[in-house]
Amino acid sequence: MVGEQTGPGGCDTEEADVRVSMVTDSERAGRTNEDFVGAVANAVVLLDGAGIQGIESICRHGVAWYTHRLGGALLHRLSVEDGRDLSVLLAEAIDELADAHRDTCDLTNPSSPSATVAVLRFDGDRADHLLLGDSVMALDRVDLPPLVLDDRREVDIRQPLLDALYAQEPGTAAYEQVRVEAVTAMRANRNQPGGFWVAKDDPNAAAEAITGSLPLAELTAAALLSNGASRIADRYALADWPEVLTLLGTHGPAEIIRRVREAERQPGGAVPDDATVAYCVPPRLA
Repeated sequence: MVGEQTGPGGCDTEEADVRVSMVTDSERAGRTNEDFVGAVANAVVLLDGAGIQGIESICRHGVAWYTHRLGGALLHRLSVEDGRDLSVLLAEAIDELADAHRDTCDLTNPSSPSATVAVLRFDGDRADHLLLGDSVMALDRVDLPPLVLDDRREVDIRQPLLDALYAQEPGTAAYEQVRVEAVTAMRANRNQPGGFWVAKDDPNAAAEAITGSLPLAELTAAALLSNGASRIADRYALADWPEVLTLLGTHGPAEIIRRVREAERQPGGAVPDDATVAYCVPPRLA
């Protein structure tokens, strides 16, 4: 079921808040959505949770608990508007969550709950961004093509492993061997130098995030998408990024997810994933 919220990203203030439309949809009915999206007056946060089947034996709380708590911790820090680096705020939030369950859960296990992180903050005359993991951010700019930001480190490691797996016949011993090797390789590369980085238990991962700023005067709108939603462009090629931003501006985030779900139902479509989109208009235009 799709959940949607449209409105200011926080309480009314004397200056215009960012205007945000948010939609999140679980991969299938009855399954807990492990994505998180939220906003405060000056910022938007999107997280995509990850974990293995039966993760409760590693962490009794589960992936959704982790993403929702981490998202809340980030929004709390962003609402203070103290101008600190986004990577510093993320490191503090990761540390807070680790402290909240390190006594009850095996956080050192590579398969304990983790999440990708996308943050967009409006601070004075600039827009700051942070990406950790394979969510996507698209920034619509004045008289320029959209700036599409992604962190492909996990994808670059995962894709060759998937290609090797898909070359095997499912159900065979060779398939199972390649599958185990792929899982082992992903675990060995998670939050390791030369590998890929996600929010998990180590606050030092935040220093590996992709960060930057854009003058607010150059920005007309922005979109944050979990990889279950970014499939509209980067997997199914149903629209390029300028078209995605146009769709968001005219029809809203629900249309992006509707098109992705329709593509997933076609022959050869990917296994559905939680899908989340946040579309925001900067304060000066809201």
